[in-house]
Amino acid sequence: MIRLTPRRRLALALLLGVVAALGLAPFEVWPATVLGLAGFGWLVTGIERARAGFWTGWAFGFGYFAFGLIWLVEPFMVDPARDGWLAPFAIFFMDGGLALFWGAATLAACWLTRGPATRVTALAVTWTLAELGRGYLFTGFPWAAPGQVWIDTPVAQLLYWVGPAGLNLATFAATLPLALLVVARRRRLLALLPAVAVAVATVLAAPRPMTAPDTPAKTVRVVQPNAEQRLKWDPAYVPIFFQRQLDYTAAEPRPDLVVWPEVAAPNYIEGVDDPLGEIVAAAQGTPVALGVLRPDEAGYYNSLAVIDPEGRVSDLYDKHHLVPFGEYLPYSALLSRLGLGALASVVPGDMASGPGPRLVDLPGIGRALPLICYEAVFPQDVNNAPSRPNLLLQITNDAWFGTFSGPYQHLAQARMRAIEQGLPMVRAANTGISGVIDPFGRVVDSLPLGQPGYLDVTLPLPRAPGLYARTGDWPAFLLSLVLLAGLVFHKLNSRRTKND
Repeated sequence: MIRLTPRRRLALALLLGVVAALGLAPFEVWPATVLGLAGFGWLVTGIERARAGFWTGWAFGFGYFAFGLIWLVEPFMVDPARDGWLAPFAIFFMDGGLALFWGAATLAACWLTRGPATRVTALAVTWTLAELGRGYLFTGFPWAAPGQVWIDTPVAQLLYWVGPAGLNLATFAATLPLALLVVARRRRLLALLPAVAVAVATVLAAPRPMTAPDTPAKTVRVVQPNAEQRLKWDPAYVPIFFQRQLDYTAAEPRPDLVVWPEVAAPNYIEGVDDPLGEIVAAAQGTPVALGVLRPDEAGYYNSLAVIDPEGRVSDLYDKHHLVPFGEYLPYSALLSRLGLGALASVVPGDMASGPGPRLVDLPGIGRALPLICYEAVFPQDVNNAPSRPNLLLQITNDAWFGTFSGPYQHLAQARMRAIEQGLPMVRAANTGISGVIDPFGRVVDSLPLGQPGYLDVTLPLPRAPGLYARTGDWPAFLLSLVLLAGLVFHKLNSRRTKND
């Protein structure tokens, strides 16, 4: 090991975190993630004190999230005069808070082990548990998980069997031990075994050809109005965006289903007496699924409505996993009691939350699991559907995420959900990227970011449910716990032997 001062170690950890984030969209340089994680494994093997491990892990995580989630600044720039001053604070606390998970996991690995081989093994286990915690705790935020870097490689097909937690474990197990090629004094080639095992599993997980359907294929039309966020609610532009969607809906030939994006139809439009009637007329008997802002005595719901061929709202879904600090303020009542009422009023009005995942019936298509924007980030929400749908249906407004990385990363996560469930996904995004994803995570066809238009795509067939769709995150969680228990036992046994 090269001896590093604490400051140089933290600086190098920060730099390696930035390098590792290059595997995320839009760069998608997955070898950079391998290099970053392997370099961090090398860095951690030289740490003697667990406390130093915490700060090293935190610095790596901060570099990773600060670069990988750089799009977090975009929502504050929609109205910079009002919200711009909040951006530095929100980004620092968000990225720094997420990095705490990796800092705590690195501390645990350094406390449990001392030898290089056992340390990188412990790190793979504790980081997998940290990523599970990041996806579930405090409403969860699993965005930019390291496993996402494989989305355009055959490795992504492992999601069908082991899910995102299992893919994270495979990623850490294959990359962190590569540090032993530099650090270990003997049997260095053993560091390649986990990577070889993941490669073999990838070959075995390769998808098999699917048989042709006996029923006629269905055509879905995805509508993308391209309403910029700063103009979306401007009274002068609302009729333009609404008419654009009507024109796309009325175009010939007729599809079997038309899908509009999130909150595509305001309740009031200047010069339009009956927005719902206009949609029904444009659809000409074709079912339409669209996002609406629905008022109720409990507040406003971010909803998906299904309009049947007779022009009736035949089904309705209310978004249940809301965006913290965007659609509601967590613990607002507690903040008010603590005298922080001004902070509690930063979010001008909390959205109401729906009861949970549910399916909607799409006439002529089948049952769909609606995912409104942020909900597609959470694999556990998709797995908690009351029964298996025929397809996944995501409507979203990615205009909030800017045009650099956010929309591309959101699409990557949508593709992951399709692979995990073995289901096709129809995705309608306000400014893009809209399209249809097959059950292997491949984008069948799409509309580019920032371009208005519509797309008619044949709906792909679903696969049979895989292991992850049946079990969820439990296998990866339990395996990680068993490995962690083994490491704890090893430490206690080593201490007992030393005392003897």
